[in-house]
Amino acid sequence: MARFAAGPVLGVAGAVVAVQAALAGRYGFHRDELYFLAAGRHLAWGYVDQPPLTPLLARLSTAVFGDGPAGLRMAAVLLCAATIVLTAFAARELGALRAGQVLAAAGAAVSAMVLALGHVLSTASFDLFAWTLLGVLVLRLLRTGERRWWLAIGAAAGVALLNKDLVLLLALVLLPAIACCGPGGGTAPGPRAVLRGWWLPAGALLALLVAAPNLYWQAVHGWPQLTVASGISGQDGPANRLTFVPMQLVYLSPVLVPIWLAGFRRLREDRRVRWARPLGYAYLALCGLVLALGGKPYYALPPLLLVLAAGCGPVAERLWGRPPEEGGDGGGDRGGGATRRDRVRAVGLLLVAALVNSLITLPVLPADRLSAVSWLYPESAEQVGWPELTAAVAAGWAQVPPEQRGRAVVFAADYGEAGALVRYGGGRGLPAVYSGHMSFYDWGPPPDSATGPVLVVHPAPYPEVERAFTGCRRVAEVDDGRGVANEEQHAPVLLCAGTVAPWSRLWPRLRHFY
Repeated sequence: MARFAAGPVLGVAGAVVAVQAALAGRYGFHRDELYFLAAGRHLAWGYVDQPPLTPLLARLSTAVFGDGPAGLRMAAVLLCAATIVLTAFAARELGALRAGQVLAAAGAAVSAMVLALGHVLSTASFDLFAWTLLGVLVLRLLRTGERRWWLAIGAAAGVALLNKDLVLLLALVLLPAIACCGPGGGTAPGPRAVLRGWWLPAGALLALLVAAPNLYWQAVHGWPQLTVASGISGQDGPANRLTFVPMQLVYLSPVLVPIWLAGFRRLREDRRVRWARPLGYAYLALCGLVLALGGKPYYALPPLLLVLAAGCGPVAERLWGRPPEEGGDGGGDRGGGATRRDRVRAVGLLLVAALVNSLITLPVLPADRLSAVSWLYPESAEQVGWPELTAAVAAGWAQVPPEQRGRAVVFAADYGEAGALVRYGGGRGLPAVYSGHMSFYDWGPPPDSATGPVLVVHPAPYPEVERAFTGCRRVAEVDDGRGVANEEQHAPVLLCAGTVAPWSRLWPRLRHFY
């Protein structure tokens, strides 16, 4: 194996960290981040829609780096940098020399999914890192045939399960792919050989032990994550299937398509890396599984970085050749037939991908110009308007008679709105906020003694919410002042006279998962 190109790879990762850190405080929190901040105040071994790791990361990141958006997102920035470095490690495992490793790092750095998940802290931020780490470990296992790597794989999979259960899909496709690939090539052992013995069961047991606290929590609470998953599939499944293939290209970058196609071809045809063929088959099987389940297109993206890494070695050798210290002759045009113009064009395309993907996924544009990109990446618009939503709710609260405020309740229909009111409401004199959405439901209903008015935020998509209250009238409307098209813009704030039943009886009706 070639030496790891530590200097330039870390330089690429460091440049991305610098850009991400500089932009992390623009706009504001994403709705999911507000939810994670609230969940971090209610630490548990599980939540109805996720395991415990991301809320824990949110709490730790804000404790270390500050409680603003920039402090929260430092965890995502560091995970992004680690993913870039791991992609270069994957290219090295697959035989890439110095240039190929740097190309793999650069490809990951300019991809839309890495930039997006490095800017906003989400469960997918850690997922991308964890799956890439698992890919590197599996490649090391297949290349060396040393079955003790199953223990490291099991430990990493267990930690991944503490973040998101999606890693089970990776296991479902990867193990059959290894079993079906037959003998290896060159000096590598056959992929099937690594499945023999007790190391694989030991690794699986280790993963189970690491993830056991969350699995127990889910079992005790009736596996609510399955309910959330079925809601995603039922509500968004057709759209997810329709956009699956184009979003694979968009989330990576159309510029990088030739490289990952070269990676597929290499995994299929190059006998020197035939031992890595399960990687390509596993990605294709994962795509089929996500399509069948109606999952979101980004669920299948992490292994695509590894396929990209497989193509970086030969592409880099065609462009830049082999330097003398890596077996080249060091003379003339070292690009294996590529001209200087070809190399300049390749670098230029990477820079174009970096510019375009940064404009789409990072807070580069003024907030009032977000409509130019939010049609393609709506998550950018969900980072704007939360203080204004809180101001609208405060205006509605001002209309509650002072003598009734001790018995009044603020109720938000959505976890993003509830999280915003938790984050900003204290500064506006608002009381505790309640919601039936996701784990906000588990954090309790208002007391039955709260028989006064109810200030309701954004009931439009949830008619059951409005039917739970009486005498409702619109007292305010959310307007961020910039016309950003997100879910909260022009959302109504209603002041209702009371509830149709005591909160303890009403609360189960107000629960919704998706």
